[in-house]
Amino acid sequence: MAATPQRTFTDRTDPAGEPAAGHRRTGVGRAHGKAILLGEHAVVYGAPALAVPVPQLAVTARATRRPGAGDSAHKVTFAMAGPGATPTVPPYSDGLRSLEAQFEERTGTAGGLRADVLIDCAVPQGRGLGSSAACARAVVLALADLLGHRLDARTVFELVQASEKVAHGRASGVDAIAVGATSPLLFRSGTARELPLPAPGNGSPHPREGTGGRAGTGRPPGSDGLFVIADSGVSGATREAVELLRRRFEREPGTREAFVGRVSDLTYAAVQDLAHGRWGDFGARLTENHRLLREIGISTDRIDALVEAALAAGSPGAKISGGGLGGCMIALADGPGRAEAVVSGLREAGAVRTWIVPAGRYAHHAD
Repeated sequence: MAATPQRTFTDRTDPAGEPAAGHRRTGVGRAHGKAILLGEHAVVYGAPALAVPVPQLAVTARATRRPGAGDSAHKVTFAMAGPGATPTVPPYSDGLRSLEAQFEERTGTAGGLRADVLIDCAVPQGRGLGSSAACARAVVLALADLLGHRLDARTVFELVQASEKVAHGRASGVDAIAVGATSPLLFRSGTARELPLPAPGNGSPHPREGTGGRAGTGRPPGSDGLFVIADSGVSGATREAVELLRRRFEREPGTREAFVGRVSDLTYAAVQDLAHGRWGDFGARLTENHRLLREIGISTDRIDALVEAALAAGSPGAKISGGGLGGCMIALADGPGRAEAVVSGLREAGAVRTWIVPAGRYAHHAD
């Protein structure tokens, strides 16, 4: 599936003040995690998907030029390392190796690029938070920075997507774009756009607001929505989940049409809810999307328990997020106080880690 990212941010691979191309010793690239709000799995079959960046889960890649032109098994080496950790082979090394070959072809550096790339990744692996795409994007930007190349958005996307297809098999492209986005984005059929958000305090109160129900807050929803992500403690299985759905859709063609159609309706409606700060309605779309994913076999008992815990703690809506069969869930909170209550409820229910993510726009990781 070809993709044309339509974005409002810029890849900054040649910041002012750097040495001339060919003389840099180190290049740096950055990216971050992401979470799917609605549309996972259906997006592979043409449905839209709504994703949110997770800025606190950052990835930094540093590419250091390696002197000498002697033969070696790999002209570019990759290693993962965090603070105080011993460098290890990245789990997505096959994808990165494919990316390396295509990067050399795109930039005309075949045979002339020798570098060691060290990746510091805070995105947990196997949790549906975009770790493979974020690492790939950081590597692309680090190598480009090392060479003094400016890569346009499409080239960056295509290089990251090449790595993603090796890492996960069939990849929609949403991860490859979302790990560099600055605000929630809508992705469909190879195109993406970042979404505007209402100003604080704007938006029409939902009819259920303030009635004492789960979605009630007693005040206009505005743009103070937050997303709480919880790690179930069990790695997801994206490839297995994709194959599970493929086989089911082949056996039951009507199931695929109904699933994709319903998810599409929910996602488009959620975009309007987000634009107007209708958190009660937005939450209801999340929970309904979770029901669809659970019925089609993507959720787990542990994820379902976390979803119920979030709703019991006052979240307007919650669902599994990502490839499924483990991984993470995501819950909406209509304010900081509600977010803390949801976090507490999720931890009591067994979440091993939680993150609170703003619904609004934030500065690009490369700025």
